[in-house]
Amino acid sequence: MEIYQHFRKEEHAFIDLVLSWKEIVERSYQLKLTDFLDPREQQIMEMLLGTGNDDLQLKFFGGGKHTERQRAIIAPYYEEITEDAFEIELVQASYHEKFITLAHRDVLGAFLSLGIARKKLGDIYVADGVIQIILEKEITPYVTMNLTGIKRASVTLAPQPLPALIEIESTWKEAEKTVSSLRLDTVLKEIYSISRKAAQDVIEKGLVKVNYRVIEDGKFILREGDLISLRGKGRSKLIAITGQTKKEKYKITTAILEV
Repeated sequence: MEIYQHFRKEEHAFIDLVLSWKEIVERSYQLKLTDFLDPREQQIMEMLLGTGNDDLQLKFFGGGKHTERQRAIIAPYYEEITEDAFEIELVQASYHEKFITLAHRDVLGAFLSLGIARKKLGDIYVADGVIQIILEKEITPYVTMNLTGIKRASVTLAPQPLPALIEIESTWKEAEKTVSSLRLDTVLKEIYSISRKAAQDVIEKGLVKVNYRVIEDGKFILREGDLISLRGKGRSKLIAITGQTKKEKYKITTAILEV
């Protein structure tokens, strides 16, 4: 199918899944609610279903205005979609930050230790003695009953109304750059202002992700829209490839997450 040429091979399985959801909705006239999707998966769904389809609608919601991980609904165009239709719940607990330090990875690790898939979990907020987790509503009773400890902290999670969600709006700082190639190590060097060798080292150590997948090959070729993260240095993205110079170098627009 022609559509596959616009995506990487490892994304083909998700494309097939999205197209099967589309077919089911078209055939049954019933909405389809997905698990939580990362931003790249949301991007793919937008590309496949977001425009040029008068019979279907595609909506995303993750619990707040700025949530990163979101559930999607594919529905007939006439269906009224409310926030309740996304079946999302917010749970919250407190901890004594004076005695223990918790981070996002600690909460995520404790959640995954319950044997629940990552896709059932939305955004996590951990700061100032407060933990907030967004979940699929159906698993809330199990999580609140069984997730009683994180690291060395005892916690009691309880449901909260979604408007109680603490959100921080992301700020991206854009920059225009020129690179000799679209290889991951070359672009990483420019975005994070590190040496080529340092870029190669962090890639080989598994510290770099592209579209939420660890990439250990510096020769990996980036594309427009790719989301990049370097552990300890934050997130960035390749917004656009805007052209080439006379010396055949690439002009690119990048952005790095400031908050």
